[in-house]
Amino acid sequence: MMGGMRPLLRVLLVLSAALPAGCATHPDAAAPVVATVIVVRHAEKVDASRDPDLSAAGRTRAQALAARLDGVPLAAVYATEFRRTGQTVAPTADAHRLAIRPYGAGQPASAVAARLSDVMGLFAPKPVVLVAGHSNTVPDLVAALCACTVAPMADTEYDRFSVVTFDTRGRARLDVQRYGAPPATP
Repeated sequence: MMGGMRPLLRVLLVLSAALPAGCATHPDAAAPVVATVIVVRHAEKVDASRDPDLSAAGRTRAQALAARLDGVPLAAVYATEFRRTGQTVAPTADAHRLAIRPYGAGQPASAVAARLSDVMGLFAPKPVVLVAGHSNTVPDLVAALCACTVAPMADTEYDRFSVVTFDTRGRARLDVQRYGAPPATP
């Protein structure tokens, strides 16, 4: 029955059944937030090869991400199979004592969103999940999660911090922020 539902609706159905009534709310919304997904692109890489490591700037950005999420009760951390995404979220995962869960970079955004919705109900109330992807996957994943239009991501953009919150009324809210130092211009 739930297999054909949109990912957002699946997230809400799974989570709303398991949550207590007294959750925090958006300042401008009446319905409680039941889940949050933070989506980032991997940090700066050393070169344009297929599976490069992070550069010094990328390692600094990965540390900035960990600092930004210090104190946030993360339930899970996801990264694609490429080194640069895992290296981007590793300091955060380590600080939260979480294993990095892999997902395929080539999977359709809707499939990744559905996978996230399937596992989010396994976490404590109001789960916060961090996901790292790529410039060609992050906008589609965020759009699949929020059912909204998301701006494309330039290959030089490393600091986008997309926060998608879900409430009990079936609404998703997207808040795009920045983290770390602005990327160097080529």
